[in-house]
Amino acid sequence: MTKQSQDLVSIIILNYNAGQLLLDCVESISKTEYDNYEIILVDNASTDKSYKKCKEKFNNIHLIENEKNLGYCEGNNVGIREAKGEYVAILNPDTKVEPNWLKELVTACKKQGDALYQPKILAFENRIFESAGNMLHVFGFGYPKGRGEIDKGQYDAPENIGYASGACLFTSIKVLDKIGHFDPFLFLYHDDLELGWRAAQLGIKSCYVPSAVIYHLASYNLKWSAQKFFWLERNRHYCLLTHYSKNTFYKMLPALTAVELMVLVFYFSKGFGKAKLRAYWDILKNRKHISKKYAELESKKIITDKELIRNFPDQMSIPNFLSGSFANNIFNSTISSLSKIVKKIS
Repeated sequence: MTKQSQDLVSIIILNYNAGQLLLDCVESISKTEYDNYEIILVDNASTDKSYKKCKEKFNNIHLIENEKNLGYCEGNNVGIREAKGEYVAILNPDTKVEPNWLKELVTACKKQGDALYQPKILAFENRIFESAGNMLHVFGFGYPKGRGEIDKGQYDAPENIGYASGACLFTSIKVLDKIGHFDPFLFLYHDDLELGWRAAQLGIKSCYVPSAVIYHLASYNLKWSAQKFFWLERNRHYCLLTHYSKNTFYKMLPALTAVELMVLVFYFSKGFGKAKLRAYWDILKNRKHISKKYAELESKKIITDKELIRNFPDQMSIPNFLSGSFANNIFNSTISSLSKIVKKIS
């Protein structure tokens, strides 16, 4: 297939002090077997000059320099608005791609139609699973299937998933125009979950494409920190308050309260209690914006909460290093029971 006969794909890389990782990412893209693509590099006011080094080495990329850090969401939106392609691939700078990654994603999209897609994502260092598709839980948590497992072919079948990972998210401009772009309020974290949830409300699925493979160095900036936990919890509550109807939310409230008590115990046990309280306060401060966003999403929703919830998993995959296997088992057993109750009453 010639370049002229291929649809143009806009690859958007959002950079914030990624250093050598950014150059390695673009170097791996240069070996892509699919020919018709453009690279849009959006820099979020990095101080390490990595974006300048990248532009010097790969002068055919389209560089956009933001005057300040706009976060993951609006930073990527800047790139999306500049995209000329029929398709868009959102790609983290801390990734490397296999040569056939783009060809496989385009092929899947042409075959399966309007959806959000993600590849098989393996860890940078040891090639174990980072994600075989991200899953959305009824209480607003997101988690990657297969994380920490050795790739033995157990996730080699394409399937529908909860949402496509923001580390590498592929779709068409047409789909993004229908769903809307990333929600700038989130800034970062749960941005991909929110987009996938919003898509599902419009009947647009998220899909896993195992024949496309990339490698990812998770959380190269914040890692596991109080600031990261703040964004995760603040944005989880934002999604719960904007994506569920008030009727669903009030039915879920007793179960949500029980889950919230467990989360509070976890946060304070890890020394992140202040981050959790900050998340509550930020939600309260922004209640007018949340109310406006809720009304907007409710007016567009065509798939009911009940229809979506029944496909959510009851259990979650939680890294043992966060709380230990015993605590994880107790947490999973409890939220699994609560999830089943919520599905019955919603």
